[in-house]
Amino acid sequence: MYLHTVEKIGYIEIRISGRKGNNPLVPENFDIREIRDILEQAEKLLSPNEKKDRPIISYQLEEGSVRHIFKTSIQYIIGFNAIIGQVTKNNSVDFLDLPTAKAFEAIQEIAMKKDYTFQINTSLTDSNTIKIDKGTHFTRNESFWSDAEFYFYGRITSLGGKEKANIHLVTEDLGTLVIQTNREYLEQLESNLLYKTYGIRVIGKQHAQTGEIDKSDLKFLGLIDYHPKYDEDYLKTLRKKAQNWLANIGDPDQWLRDTRGGYDA
Repeated sequence: MYLHTVEKIGYIEIRISGRKGNNPLVPENFDIREIRDILEQAEKLLSPNEKKDRPIISYQLEEGSVRHIFKTSIQYIIGFNAIIGQVTKNNSVDFLDLPTAKAFEAIQEIAMKKDYTFQINTSLTDSNTIKIDKGTHFTRNESFWSDAEFYFYGRITSLGGKEKANIHLVTEDLGTLVIQTNREYLEQLESNLLYKTYGIRVIGKQHAQTGEIDKSDLKFLGLIDYHPKYDEDYLKTLRKKAQNWLANIGDPDQWLRDTRGGYDA
């Protein structure tokens, strides 16, 4: 006998009110490009870390000005409800991880440009609610972010681009990084870099307190030829140097005690 467990589902609601010219905002005059923008930001709010195993997020567009309903696993809804509670309490997005903070910033920008009012809440009883309009300021404090230089290592899976040139580097820890690159540099390359492992030196933004890297704005500085391999001859040389050095210090145990002083006394 098999028991089928039905996953509990909840939803977040993003309600948008405003006007299109002389007419109130309704689903019939809400453009598909605007819908696309909301879909993109909602995914970042519910699943900011691009998890491949994230649950399905379904979508409904309903009346009531314009109501965007996103249904998914209740644990994601509970987590997001806590986030909007903290954002409202702190009146800030600086404490959030970068994708989530940027999603709030994008919604804030839409509210400013189009004079829309956003109200975001969840299906939970006594849900937290956040309101975003042209009078709010849910944007990151730029003083927390500074320029930094990074070295990333991984496999190059894509080069170039129709409008903007970039390199796609698949890394073990940070996933796929899209690095803005000078088109002329790519044109003058004599060897094929695709599907080979390299190090890439880049400049970008890093959070001064958390150390988080802004992966959306990385700029290419240089390529590092990377050959991670076991070099037996080199290790033999190091061992030989170490043996000669140890032979000259007499009693290694006494040398270690003298070096430590009274630390382990």
